[in-house]
Amino acid sequence: MANKLHVKKGDTVVVIAGKDAGVTGKVLTASPAKGKVVVENVAMVKRHTKPSKNDPQGGIKEKEAFIDASNVMMYCPKCKKGVRLAHVEGKNGKRVRACVKCGSKFDK
Repeated sequence: MANKLHVKKGDTVVVIAGKDAGVTGKVLTASPAKGKVVVENVAMVKRHTKPSKNDPQGGIKEKEAFIDASNVMMYCPKCKKGVRLAHVEGKNGKRVRACVKCGSKFDK
């Protein structure tokens, strides 16, 4: 699998496949080695946790699970939908990610 993802931690994305299709959320974790991402309030799973020092109660906790990075698209606030990315030259000659439709840049 490729070791490069089209999304980074902190990006706003739209889920395009699976049970949570259409949901918009922020990327909490990106794992390029696995090709997966964790998106806020997407792919919620229940985990049974033992009581510990940090969590004396224990119990059943809900948390986000990894989903494949190919199932998310960048969300463009200008277009108000999921868009593909283009790489354009930004300030100082650096390549930055931009919306294919409107050209607004995602990287500062």
